[in-house]
Amino acid sequence: MKWQTFGERVVYDSPWVRLTLVDVDVPGHGRIDHHVVRIPAHASGTVVHDPQRGLLLLWRHRFITDSWGWEVPAGRVDPGETPAEAASREVLEETGWRVDEVRPLMTYHPSNGSVDQTFHVFVADGATYVGEPSDPSESERIAWVPLEEVRRLVRDGSLGDGLSVTGILRYLLELD
Repeated sequence: MKWQTFGERVVYDSPWVRLTLVDVDVPGHGRIDHHVVRIPAHASGTVVHDPQRGLLLLWRHRFITDSWGWEVPAGRVDPGETPAEAASREVLEETGWRVDEVRPLMTYHPSNGSVDQTFHVFVADGATYVGEPSDPSESERIAWVPLEEVRRLVRDGSLGDGLSVTGILRYLLELD
């Protein structure tokens, strides 16, 4: 069944996020105002894999959930930039490692029942260290983590960021 929409009104708006109420007819339930979070910019993340080192990850704190965890390099796609360009840029800015090429792994919507956010995940085979990250506020630590350790981190919840978990698990499917 397809839900039919009849308009949308903005409750809050900023360059980062917009909250709207959408007038929608839900089959079998009638018309309701449904809250929708609109994220104007897409985000890109990169699973950087080196066969000898493992995956390039960042150990960081997220204040929103007050949690620490490992994540892949990721960030928003800037205006005029492709998702692939953003993926490469974010790796360099956040880690100080440069990737030569990224290839698409997947695109998905992490919470499509209420948020229109789009994540693009890429893969890079290896990277070259070029210096300290240009944005040191992104993480407490940067490390190459062996794949067996990455699998353990996913299982025990130490790697709990949605973009990272989804991208890494999808990438691991390619290796099996």
